[in-house]
Amino acid sequence: MPVALIVPEMLQGDDVPCVRVLREAGFDVRFPGNPQIARGQCSRAESLAELSVAHATIAGGESYSASNLAELPNLRVIARCGVGYDAVDVPAATQRKIPVTITPNSNREAVAELALALLFGVAKSVVSNDREVRAGSWPRKPLTPLRGKTMGIFGLGRIGSTLASRAKALGLNVIATESWPNRDVVRELNIDLVDFETLLTQSDIISLHCPLNDDTHGLFNATAFAKMKPGSILINTARGKVVNEADLIAALKANQLGGAGLDVYEVEPPAADNPLFQLDNVVLSPHMGGVDEMSIEAMGLEAAACIIRLFRGEWPTGAVVNDQLQETWAAIAD
Repeated sequence: MPVALIVPEMLQGDDVPCVRVLREAGFDVRFPGNPQIARGQCSRAESLAELSVAHATIAGGESYSASNLAELPNLRVIARCGVGYDAVDVPAATQRKIPVTITPNSNREAVAELALALLFGVAKSVVSNDREVRAGSWPRKPLTPLRGKTMGIFGLGRIGSTLASRAKALGLNVIATESWPNRDVVRELNIDLVDFETLLTQSDIISLHCPLNDDTHGLFNATAFAKMKPGSILINTARGKVVNEADLIAALKANQLGGAGLDVYEVEPPAADNPLFQLDNVVLSPHMGGVDEMSIEAMGLEAAACIIRLFRGEWPTGAVVNDQLQETWAAIAD
């Protein structure tokens, strides 16, 4: 009986739908003994011990580096719960003929909603005003309007497009930078595609929705912030390392940026003495963008469906990152 290890804590439990589905499909479903593995905070030895039992994983934040994969000969499928996969060495997984899947249809609305929540939190001073009112103060500083402003979306994929439609409904003008745009979406939402330089200089708000890779690592740094409009707002629900955090802090302290809403950080969880915690023009969230009551269930079911289909010799088209394995997977699965 193949073993499916479910790492994300919120998907663990006998009554969780993805657990029931996997068991009904003939999998021995197990959960890690140490919940820290989902946060990537186990030692390598402990993480490998947890993962070594699995033929398939619904993955959280644990590392699937080349060296770790070499120690996991039983592993046949890595099903990421979400759309990011920077914790997985995809070339190494491909070399070992391990499909890496994502859940492209489950959490786009959740992330877009949180991006807007962070934007409202910053622009409308929700957190700082709440704190002051509770302390007996009665602040009267005017709030920042959003209607008529320009939102720049860096990465117009599923999540970016979902955010764009909601931003349009709020009366925002939307521009976007995207290397491989969906022309139908661009036309339907009347989005102006612009280069990176234009995105920086023309946007009142920039929201990040790109993967972390060699091209995007540290892309939003002091040089980029210097080109952004004074007083503009940065929203990041993508990956923390897309932003140079020290440069962001400097730009916020210098009032080059008016504020930031962050769900992700260079180091997660951030250290208790992170200077971001001292800034009133920053609203913070604990990397929960894709996780709400609806999306977590949907992601679990979508990840489970990928595992089940692959073990049946079927290919979950549109969900596999290393799609080049399709022609050989049936032979591997036998």
